[in-house]
Formats: sequence, C-alpha cells, structure tokens
Amino acid sequence: MDEVEIVNYDPRWPALFDQEAKRLRATLDPSLIVGLEHFGSTSVPDLSAKPIIDILIAVRSLADAEVAFVEALRNLDYVYWAENPRKDRMFFVKGMPPFGSRRSHHVHVTEPDGEMWQRLAFRDYLRARPEEARTYERLKRRLAAEHPTDREAYTNAKSVYIESVMRKAVGRVGAHKGVHARL
Repeated sequence: MDEVEIVNYDPRWPALFDQEAKRLRATLDPSLIVGLEHFGSTSVPDLSAKPIIDILIAVRSLADAEVAFVEALRNLDYVYWAENPRKDRMFFVKGMPPFGSRRSHHVHVTEPDGEMWQRLAFRDYLRARPEEARTYERLKRRLAAEHPTDREAYTNAKSVYIESVMRKAVGRVGAHKGVHARL
C-alpha cells in the first residue's frame, strides 16, 4: 500500500538529502545540471511531512536530461514516470511499491524557468515564516486523514493553499528567476 502518511519532522531529513545529493552528483552528468535543491516539506525545519525526501534538479535542457538521466537514475534504484502528463518536468521515485517497500525519495527534473523550480519560493516562504508552516502542517494532516490512500486527491486538495502562498511569496520579492535566487 502506498499510503499518505504525515509524520513529525525528522532532524535527519537534511542529512538524508545531503547523502542522496552526493550520490546524484556523482552519477549524473554535471554539465547538464544548473541547480540541485532539497525542497518539499522535508526541507522546511520543524514541518511535519510525508517521510519522502524531495529533490529538485534544474537542467540546461530537459530533452538532454531525458536521454542522460533515465538510465543513470535507474541504476540508483529510481523508477521513471514516463507517462507523466506534465511535459515540463521529469519525475522519478525511489522505493515505490511494488519496486520497494515504501517511497523514500522523489527526484523532480525541470528547467530553471519551469514551474517546478519556481516552487522554491514556496519552500523559502515557509522557512522564513514558521506560523505559515504550521498552517500548512494542519492542512496536510487534515487532508492526509481525508485521503489516506489517494495521493492524487491529497495533492490536488493542497493546490489552492499552495497557490495562495505562492502569490504572497512571489508578490513580495519575485519568483526564483535565477538558479541561486532566494527569498
């Protein structure tokens, strides 16, 4: 079963990201990568989350990354979602049943001007505003209870809130236009 489970913040999550980021950097073609970030809820200190490390990689060319990354990530036990309807990104999962016992990592690949890279503004907004992170945590816990076995419904139900925070984050300082921009 691939359930939606929210757990208390684990202080090991940043180290788990660092460990996996080293493996990725050692495996993937560095000439294609322009940024590699820990994002998602496990990247926000003290925020409860699904215990899955989300990694966001910005690449010079998504077409080149598709040629170079699929097999390389397969060798690191990731499964590629080739049928992803969103063509502005690639998505890989490690540990997803039936290929493992439970998800442990997600790798999202996009170009720096892609919508996924812009979502770093959401992460940074929550990092800078613990009260907003608590609001998001309450929402996530409620939605996980409402959709314990439906990841898509859980994710879709968060979208209005995420969009509202993104408007605040981007409205204050602008989106992540460059790879190294931060709120």
